[in-house]
Amino acid sequence: MTEHSTGSGTRAAVAAAKRIVVKVGSSSISGANAGQIGPLVDALAAAHARGQEVVLVSSGAIATGIPYLKLDARPTDLATQQAAAAVGQNVLIHRYQESLDRYGIVAGQVLLTAGDLENATPRSNAQRAMERLLGLRILIIVNENDTVATQEIRFGDNDRLAGLVSELIGADLLVLLSDVDALYTKPPHEPDAERIAVVPHDDDLARVEIGSIGAAGVGTGGASTKIAAAKLAVGQGIPVVLTSTDKVAQALAGEPVGTWFEAAPVD
Repeated sequence: MTEHSTGSGTRAAVAAAKRIVVKVGSSSISGANAGQIGPLVDALAAAHARGQEVVLVSSGAIATGIPYLKLDARPTDLATQQAAAAVGQNVLIHRYQESLDRYGIVAGQVLLTAGDLENATPRSNAQRAMERLLGLRILIIVNENDTVATQEIRFGDNDRLAGLVSELIGADLLVLLSDVDALYTKPPHEPDAERIAVVPHDDDLARVEIGSIGAAGVGTGGASTKIAAAKLAVGQGIPVVLTSTDKVAQALAGEPVGTWFEAAPVD
């Protein structure tokens, strides 16, 4: 909690983590912020060099595709969202791979729908493929398969997807990145907002006034979706760091940035 801890004592779990899932949102790596891909890759490559297995859950396909379709804003109809995703996913993966080439790291793309993780056979197939990719030292980049997903089966945001992927592969750590450096007691632009350094696994966060996390117009997540994803992960015994994209290197180095969600004990 803000009053008694910075969370530094719990961060030994970061260095000990063998398998890490990092989630980044659309607003952090598209449009004017596309340049953040390089520093993000730097941090992921450093973790990879330490021997850690890295899975990046990256939003941004639709946002990246928008200018290529000569659209002024995020489309609201499903068909145009699918079209933007088809174009944007190609560009997004190219940008990641181009940056990863500096380190000799190969990316593997995995696109999922909600149905893939809710049904036994595709869930097993996804798990097997990802295990093999990690065994081959491939850096996996996961996104929702927006080109074929429908409104009825969509994850709704990639925060939940990141939590589900963490569970699927038995991750040791989940890092949720956004435009805000931590979870606050109320929207951080308000003068009396306080950073929450540590969230115990049984904390219901009732004192938190939920505001927006992320730039309006390109992302679909917010503080509430990140808290829900964190709760999903910690319930499976996976600790979570919530921080801003520009602090990802510090988070992966175990520095006491952002908000640390303590994992629940599991049998």
